[in-house]
Amino acid sequence: MLSSKSRWHLGVADEQAAAELQRELGLEPLVARILTMRGIDTVEAARLFLQGGKEHFHDPYLLDGMNVAVLRIRKALAEGEKIRIYGDYDADGVSSTSLMIMLLRKLGANFDYYIPHRVKEGYGLNNAAADNARDNGVKLIVTVDTGISAVEQVEYIQSLGIDVIVTDHHEPPEKLPSALAVINPKKPGCPYPYKHLAGVGVALKLAHALLDRLPEELLELATIGTVADLMPLTGENRLIVKLGLERMRATSYPGIDALLAVSEIDRKEVNATHVGFAIGPRINASGRLEAADTAVRLLTAADLSIAEPLAFELDALNKERQRIVEEMTKEALEMAGEQRGRGRNALVLAKEGWNVGVIGIVASRVTETFYRPTVVMGIDPETGMAKGSARSIAGFDLYQALTHCSEWLDHYGGHQGAAGMSLHEEHIGAFAAKLDELACSWLTAEDFVPIAKAELACTLEEVTVPFIEQLNQLAPFGMGNPTPRFLFTNLRMEEQRLIGRDKQHLKLAVAQDQDGTGPSSAVVDAVGFGKGALLAAMSPTAKLDALAEVSINEWNGKRKPQLLLQDIRIPHIQVFDWRGRGQRLEAQLSEAAKAGCRPALIVLQPGRLPGISEDVPIWLYDEGSCRLRLLPGLVDAGEAEAGGPERLTEVVLVDMPRRLDALEELFAQLPSLQRIFVVWREEGGGSSTIAMPPRDSFKSVYATLLQQNGGAGPPSREVKELSRRTGLSPQMVEFILQVFEELGFVRAVGAGSYAAVPSPAKKELTVSQLYRERQRREEAERFCTYTATKELEAWIIDKIARPTKAAWEEVI
Repeated sequence: MLSSKSRWHLGVADEQAAAELQRELGLEPLVARILTMRGIDTVEAARLFLQGGKEHFHDPYLLDGMNVAVLRIRKALAEGEKIRIYGDYDADGVSSTSLMIMLLRKLGANFDYYIPHRVKEGYGLNNAAADNARDNGVKLIVTVDTGISAVEQVEYIQSLGIDVIVTDHHEPPEKLPSALAVINPKKPGCPYPYKHLAGVGVALKLAHALLDRLPEELLELATIGTVADLMPLTGENRLIVKLGLERMRATSYPGIDALLAVSEIDRKEVNATHVGFAIGPRINASGRLEAADTAVRLLTAADLSIAEPLAFELDALNKERQRIVEEMTKEALEMAGEQRGRGRNALVLAKEGWNVGVIGIVASRVTETFYRPTVVMGIDPETGMAKGSARSIAGFDLYQALTHCSEWLDHYGGHQGAAGMSLHEEHIGAFAAKLDELACSWLTAEDFVPIAKAELACTLEEVTVPFIEQLNQLAPFGMGNPTPRFLFTNLRMEEQRLIGRDKQHLKLAVAQDQDGTGPSSAVVDAVGFGKGALLAAMSPTAKLDALAEVSINEWNGKRKPQLLLQDIRIPHIQVFDWRGRGQRLEAQLSEAAKAGCRPALIVLQPGRLPGISEDVPIWLYDEGSCRLRLLPGLVDAGEAEAGGPERLTEVVLVDMPRRLDALEELFAQLPSLQRIFVVWREEGGGSSTIAMPPRDSFKSVYATLLQQNGGAGPPSREVKELSRRTGLSPQMVEFILQVFEELGFVRAVGAGSYAAVPSPAKKELTVSQLYRERQRREEAERFCTYTATKELEAWIIDKIARPTKAAWEEVI
């Protein structure tokens, strides 16, 4: 068995609606089902989703306050008043600022821009920046991606004789700033039909209104902010990103061209993933480590000679950001591991000197690793103030939790999944204890296992190149429109191997098995990036279930389907055939440990204990009692008290049994087994010492023993003489004579010498207990040595008291 890393939830399609979409739009059945599962369940909605274009953008004047804002900006343009764009330091704020710069350039405005420094000034409007605007002759401030909560700051700015237009997309507070115009689709009473625009999306709508047309030339900038700020790629956001990516593939922006080049992305292939994981982080790096001005100058650069050095500067900043994140993450994971060891279910990690510009990234990494609500804080050593960023898991509302902890917090804000806060370091202990108390109270054990959603269950036969091509029409994929995942069951592995420079990736060739009747599909490649360690926990004969995305692999002009593995489970007991691998047991155990396997050792014959240096539990099978017992002194005392063999989930069978029924008795005591590693080291370094002599050998030994003095008197022969005369080994002769002695055919007359018994009673060889024991040992050795892997696996599984199927099925 191999447990999945997450709980798999399978979606349910509206089959009637899917059939209509399939019929009316000529869709593949699976694609039609996926659309209905995403709420696109009418022909009209599906046609808009798949074929929507620039004519489907909403009227910008549906945004409350737009008319007032447009009139005021046009007045400033006409009278030459100085306008200041006031932005934010993240990718959404930077792209919003850049979009407004390009717009006001086009309009011939007198303007400048201002983005506060993350560390020196913090987020949003501030009075010092307002004073700076007054001193520079600014008459109108237009905010982008900020300002919706700046009630006091807007009031101060207006007291300086400066008008303010707020454009923002964040959740509005109960009291709005008294700006000349507040443009936010989430504002109470705003009739705008789409509520999920990014800050740059709202800025785009302002440009739309000022130009009296959709500013297609600004869609690339709007795409960057929309994707990087993790906005749902639905409705108007989908149109922005879809059309923006099309323009980006032939971009006229030198800054974007330089960013793609430094990110080693072929601009003809650029997609939303590239924007989210390559372009966005480089833009964000500017505001996280220094001032966001570098990123703005890059995006608004007039030619490559200006853009290229700025792109290299951002790339270097991003690499430095990655280095800082890696160092902080390593420290944070160690601290988190210690807290988990003490039973903490909410992790609060704080340290002096941690860069507050990247604490959100570190919090996300820790949450992904431990799947616990996590707060990461950097402490200012001079003031003792800690600034934190938090990430949550499903079922734990961070904002509500922080509200319960408000007595220790100076400031806090956010939502269910992410939040920020500040507090003095002397309150961290009480805050952490309360947060953990809430996690223990609000969450169950099941909540600490992440949920992975699959669209549909399907077979490999359904994953064809035409299907994948049509599935890609649902792109761009991202928040709100994730890349579809599918559940595949009962896959047989035709090939297993590791790929990548450091062999960290898993590559399989899989085929579909139908109830054990053999593969009914072509072999399909399946790749698991970063899953190489799992290989040691997957026996070649295992049947696996996989949660996977699908793609088209192109190589040498051939295009074929490929699975991208997201999660794997093996719902049956696995048998690993380690026989004859020519590898030391300790090395084999080390290999298994890389996949998280730490099996106990089971020894079936006393005196054959393995010599290993690690503290590994060793259980000895006692033939007398037919029971397993833990050998003392080989592991710490706590191990011996941790329970009996019924708790063991994975074991190594070190040596061969003397009889097969001993294995049956053994397995009956191991009902929890998930993985069995079979070594079965042979006695004598690999040569058999227990082969049963043929019946003719018994006759030869007896006849030779009788041939002396013509039969007069009781003949006597030594074992070595009988061995020389018969050509049999001394060990085999000794065994035959012992059987004869037990049956009364011979008697010992000295050390190593035997004499025949006159006129013994006739008896079958099988009457001898020694003979029967040797038969059983030969049968066991033959079975253990020569049985094919699949037959061995089937035999072992048949002997184990397996759990019910329901115990391994996920509730979906």
